[in-house]
Amino acid sequence: MNRFPRVMAVRLGYDPGQVDDFVRRIERTLGLGPLDGPPVTGDEIRNAKFAVKLGGYNETAVDFALDAFIVAVEAPAARTAAPSLRTRAEERTRPDPAPAKAAGAAESWLETQAARVERVAFRPGRLGMGYREEEVDAFLDRVVATLRGTAAEPLTAEQVRRATFATVVFRPGYAIQEVDSFLAEMANVLERRP
Repeated sequence: MNRFPRVMAVRLGYDPGQVDDFVRRIERTLGLGPLDGPPVTGDEIRNAKFAVKLGGYNETAVDFALDAFIVAVEAPAARTAAPSLRTRAEERTRPDPAPAKAAGAAESWLETQAARVERVAFRPGRLGMGYREEEVDAFLDRVVATLRGTAAEPLTAEQVRRATFATVVFRPGYAIQEVDSFLAEMANVLERRP
């Protein structure tokens, strides 16, 4: 399962296995599955390190998601001590970050997933063939609205799995396998939402 976009096969990115295992622990800390160890803390997320491998996860995408998880994990503490919160990026670059807003763990997790959809970047299709970008982008907008609870007609997991798009040849288009993998992952997210 690809939780995040991958870098090109000739570039280094975070090890997907390590990232997936860590994100699973965070999700369990947030109540999305049975917790089988100590809960993950915000500091543990800030200090997380991953091995790198060719074709791994895009580091920026993973770091953005982990920043959102910090807020979600520290949400109960944020109600009483918000000024002390720092994201991974702020921990590395700014000594005085702005306070983060607290949100319910489930809402924050859904917002994290919606933000992932908004930031996803697909590679161009191979050999000049791919999904029509406008159709994929419009569908992803509906996925975001569904995750945020603002959709007039929310999508179901099954609709996301069965989504089809026109293909283009020798025009800009998204890599078919990447889009399909990402949508399969989003269908799983929709099934697990509270």
